[in-house]
Amino acid sequence: MYIYIMRHGEAQTFASSDEERPLTPKGEHTSIKMAEWLVNHHVVSPLDKILVSPYLRAQQTWKACEDIIPHQHVTTEDALTPFGDWEQIAVYLRALVGLENISSLLLVSHLPLVGYLTAEFSPGMSAPMFPTSGIACIELDPKTEKSHFLWLKTP
Repeated sequence: MYIYIMRHGEAQTFASSDEERPLTPKGEHTSIKMAEWLVNHHVVSPLDKILVSPYLRAQQTWKACEDIIPHQHVTTEDALTPFGDWEQIAVYLRALVGLENISSLLLVSHLPLVGYLTAEFSPGMSAPMFPTSGIACIELDPKTEKSHFLWLKTP
């Protein structure tokens, strides 16, 4: 099965809180382009599940991509914040894959979480620095729970 990990698009620098920082027009455009690339090069069937951070910029990133990426189910996941517990999230994802028989999943979140999570699924790898709208792909064997890093596409 495949786990796609996406960092939100470029966001405005300031807002009343970090949670409320909106995407810039460039952030929306780049996220759309990355979604098109993903569909044209890797996703051949609807993604089983989409997990999105509750922060505005991640929600807007998914909103920009949702008409492009075929998908079945979308959930806002409160733990997917910039400093979410990546180890717990990795355990949750492995359990989710096993329980729901998921073959593909997209997660839309933030640095540093996306980097740490990618490294967690990639033994021996340091956490990569994702550019905004970047997408990584992890292959996970649900039976053995062994995983490895396949690629990181940047805008």
